[in-house]
Amino acid sequence: MTTKSAAAATRATVYGYPRQGPRRELKKAIEGYWAGRVTADGLRETAAELRRANRDRLADAGVHEVPTGDFSLYDHVLDTTVMVGAIPPRHRAAVEADALDGYFAMARGTQEVAPLEMTKWFDTNYHYLVPELGPDTVFSANSAKQVAEFEEAVAQGLTARPVLVGPITYLLLAKPAPGVAADFQPLTLLDRLLPVYAEVLADLRAAGAEWVQLDEPALVQDRSFAELNAIARAYRDLGALTDRPRLLVASYFDRLGEALPILAKAPIEGLALDFTGAAFANLDALAAVGGLPGKRLVAGVVDGRNVWINDLGRSLATLGTLLGLAERVDVSASCSLLHVPLDAGDERDIDPQVSRWLAFARQKTEEIVTLARGLGQGTDTIATHLAANRADLAARKTSALTRDPAVRARAAAVTDADGRRSLPYAERAAAQRAHLGLPLLPTTTIGSFPQTGELRTARADLRAGRIDEAGYEERIESEIRDVISFQEKAGIDVLVHGEAERNDMVQYFAEQLTGYVATRHGWVQSYGTRYVRPPILAGDISRPEPMTVRWTSFAQSLSDRPVKGMLTGPVTMLAWSFVRDDQPLGTTARQVALALRDEVRDLEDAGGSVIQVDEPALRETLPLRAADRAEYLAWATESFRLTTSGVRAATQIHTHMCYAEFGDIVQAIDDLDADVISLEAARSHMQVARELAAHGYPREAGPGVYDIHSPRVPSAEEVTALLHEGLTAIPAGRLWVNPDCGLKTRGWPEVRASLENLVAAARGVRATLPDAAS
Repeated sequence: MTTKSAAAATRATVYGYPRQGPRRELKKAIEGYWAGRVTADGLRETAAELRRANRDRLADAGVHEVPTGDFSLYDHVLDTTVMVGAIPPRHRAAVEADALDGYFAMARGTQEVAPLEMTKWFDTNYHYLVPELGPDTVFSANSAKQVAEFEEAVAQGLTARPVLVGPITYLLLAKPAPGVAADFQPLTLLDRLLPVYAEVLADLRAAGAEWVQLDEPALVQDRSFAELNAIARAYRDLGALTDRPRLLVASYFDRLGEALPILAKAPIEGLALDFTGAAFANLDALAAVGGLPGKRLVAGVVDGRNVWINDLGRSLATLGTLLGLAERVDVSASCSLLHVPLDAGDERDIDPQVSRWLAFARQKTEEIVTLARGLGQGTDTIATHLAANRADLAARKTSALTRDPAVRARAAAVTDADGRRSLPYAERAAAQRAHLGLPLLPTTTIGSFPQTGELRTARADLRAGRIDEAGYEERIESEIRDVISFQEKAGIDVLVHGEAERNDMVQYFAEQLTGYVATRHGWVQSYGTRYVRPPILAGDISRPEPMTVRWTSFAQSLSDRPVKGMLTGPVTMLAWSFVRDDQPLGTTARQVALALRDEVRDLEDAGGSVIQVDEPALRETLPLRAADRAEYLAWATESFRLTTSGVRAATQIHTHMCYAEFGDIVQAIDDLDADVISLEAARSHMQVARELAAHGYPREAGPGVYDIHSPRVPSAEEVTALLHEGLTAIPAGRLWVNPDCGLKTRGWPEVRASLENLVAAARGVRATLPDAAS
């Protein structure tokens, strides 16, 4: 039983909630606005209704303090850029002419101006828009969004807490603006930024906010002495303000480490900490610094990034320990619930046994409320919940659905030799050049082509029974014929079949592998209006039959040029799924790798000479703390090599990565031993090519020359300029020409024009090169 004081103090809260709506209403409204079908007022009304519904849902569930400001039309870091007035010069005219269109111009670009760079939000699959800052950046406060959304909640009669990206994290996520020296440190702008935060805080206090949450997830990463000093200075200065709400500084995704004693001593009123996974180390660390006497602790004991039910008994034990370490302990998820789907109750097709093990955002909210009640009012008040939870946890642990002895035996028998190619790269490269006969600067695409309305209709017709399997396959064949024909006419050297049959690069494979569970409505935001349905890894993994051979072979039959076989790699199959939490990730990765190894061999046996195994999540999944990285990179690179090493020397293995910071994993990229790697580079102006060169990367590479996350069509001159930049780092004999990423989300008119410009640029630059290149 807990004390009376605990009962009076304990609250349930969350840091953020999914934005999209039950049926992705936000996505439809925004894309309707872009297409001219929805007015600006219509879009704003949809967004306001979704915010209201989210707050009502949280309040009805028993959440005592709802977040505001976490809702975004595109990205919360971009919202922060607007809040602090850090609009890039090239976007200022658009923002001044129309704030909404200017906002989307920063996110997506226009034909006239490039967008902000986009990269992963720490080790998640959410993408944020990177602030561009320089010595001349002038900040100015614009708290209109933050104040308005707080006032919406107050008007509903709710206790609300505005949530802002903290100033340290904002600056640490920023990059030098174009034209600014590469060694410029945005954190040097802290003293210029803090008065703007002070003004925003004052505006929120004037609106009635009692608490404001400042999210500082960057503090869970390794930080230098200078950065730790900046943290201390920032929260000393903000804490010293007289006209401000109480401050709750939140960290998540890992243990807080060196920043914990700094924040514990800072003149702030509360701290929010993650107590799940590796971040459970925060418990001992908090005790070691003497706790938070006189302060509020928000305890993230419910995993906000995965979909498994919480161990309520264990969480209550953790919360009970924490009661002695703070003046008041509230209960929350480990991070924003943005990273999980909305409602497991919507999933009617999942095995009922598995459904009992799942908790999406609504179920996690219920767990948080239950734990808060148990902590504050005693475990007797939640006895029924605890008993049901124990039964569900036990059922999962002993279920035959989670274990396959044959899979485990095969994984245990893997040797080091299974993860090595038969010949070193130099000998393989010679065999591949002779076999493929490609020109200098060979052109290709990453894999997917636009998913047209006709394709989506065909899938819907198949599900609804309006067409049979044979009719569906005829439509897929027709689409593949069109894609191959276009690529041949455009002059692309290595073709792809376009992936017309695939719904998503992970889900497509998950649906054909044992051990995975697919959802129907489990959408999670990846970036902007791009939502994905991560499958759920519930059991041991195997491949009952070939997954891609039929369509790849059909495409190859239509052309004399090589057609790439396309697979998603084992690390990405984990990173973009909800993974098992009952065994090490490396164990699961090895199982997936062995299943994919069988597919690679079948593609080669069917005549495939180029096979691409995409690993866009390799950098994304890198642990946030350097001490944890060696172990991860060891199993991650092993699983890729295990997937790809069973092929002949003349078979060219490609891989692809996108939208991440690659500089600190170049050695791991090298360790993959892929023959060709393609990477995002257009928005970052070939930075990755320079990083590969600095490392001495010895293989072939295709740094992207076409930013596919923007609707603008790059001119042949732009592509040519990027190619020349690439050639300063990578010799022509090892440089490929390709887009940044797949073309699934783009429309055919822009894809045609962009790829034609890409090929024209490659031919033009090729014509200036000597016949042989080093």
